[in-house]
Amino acid sequence: MDKILVQGGRKLKGEVRVSGSKNAALPILASALLCDGANTYTNVPMLRDIKSTLELLSHLGVRCEKQEHAVQVDASTLNNHDAPYDLVRKMRASILVLGPLLARLKKARVSLPGGCAIGARPINLHLKGLVSLGADIKLDHGYVEASCDRLKGADIYFDMVTVTGTENLMMAAVLAEGRTVLHNAAREPEIVALANALNQMGANITGAGTSEISIEGVESLKPIALDIIPDRIETGTIMTAAALTNGDVTILGAQPEHVQSIIDKLRLAGAQIDIYNDETIRIQGREIIKSVDLKTLPYPGFPTDMQAQFMVLMSVAKGSCLISETIFENRFIHVSELRRMGADITVSGNVALIKGVSTLSGAPVMATDLRASACLVLAGLVAENTTEVNRVYHLDRGYESLELKLESLGAAIQRVKG
Repeated sequence: MDKILVQGGRKLKGEVRVSGSKNAALPILASALLCDGANTYTNVPMLRDIKSTLELLSHLGVRCEKQEHAVQVDASTLNNHDAPYDLVRKMRASILVLGPLLARLKKARVSLPGGCAIGARPINLHLKGLVSLGADIKLDHGYVEASCDRLKGADIYFDMVTVTGTENLMMAAVLAEGRTVLHNAAREPEIVALANALNQMGANITGAGTSEISIEGVESLKPIALDIIPDRIETGTIMTAAALTNGDVTILGAQPEHVQSIIDKLRLAGAQIDIYNDETIRIQGREIIKSVDLKTLPYPGFPTDMQAQFMVLMSVAKGSCLISETIFENRFIHVSELRRMGADITVSGNVALIKGVSTLSGAPVMATDLRASACLVLAGLVAENTTEVNRVYHLDRGYESLELKLESLGAAIQRVKG
């Protein structure tokens, strides 16, 4: 099993280009199920989750071709509505085939999903919404079995904000008869990216990016060519790494408006951040990092996917701060590993008290989920001696060659093949 070794103490300097967004690419790849013909997607990150999604689509009878960062998906040959456990267990986003399969084939059998161990993340809101659209839903031996005649538009109210639920129901509703309105919908940039892709395919969606999304059903969709948006979490991770190491890093190919909440917190922590040409961000760290309180919130609030990385920054900041996790109930698993490196962190419920220390110490640590693995790599950048990050397959689910990008900026980092 691969591991990453990091020798701390180097400032990050230089330019780096961010990859395409995993969380935008996954639902967009699933949306290809909704039409006949070859969809072509570029700027697709080469990640384990992308590979798993293409394996799942291939199992469903879809023709998938991948070359570098371009992927072609042709669902003309879609002939299977069964998404088995062995494929779905690898990641939670596999549930995104449920809505498109139901809309296109009028039936779907999808295993309950797996993914990172960061909380329950139930799919009951997905199922409740599909029932509102006219689907018959049964849960049987760990599978969701869904069937329908043609889905019919409905007003759907989410009890809580759900990104994948919004995406699943948006995709199901585009081929439904009549008008569907999603209330309390997620507002993330990835939602907007999916809506833009669907509209380009011939859907009629308005309101994406707000809490109310309206979908007028259409009879059919057509294939498209599309460029995947930049990954805002990778952008935020590299920005935090630059601030953490008192570095000077220019990030290319970003979308600054998608990371405004992260920019705001990093500025409060003392970093200087300049934005150029709407796609370039320069971040310069400071010798003294200031403590900043933080609460994770649905977009446009501070993303839960950046909480662990920001906690590393606060671990070596001057003073004390509180980090409140309001999205997932089990997303402080990385705290015990940071403590092994010398961080002073106390957790009470969904709140962590971080008292800044002068330095962290390198140690063997274990990644427990995707963002925790990035957090431990970042901790290694400022720790004394060598940090050994194990189980980095989590990292490969969401970051494309992160260690190579950090190495290009001057980090002493390497992957050791296991």
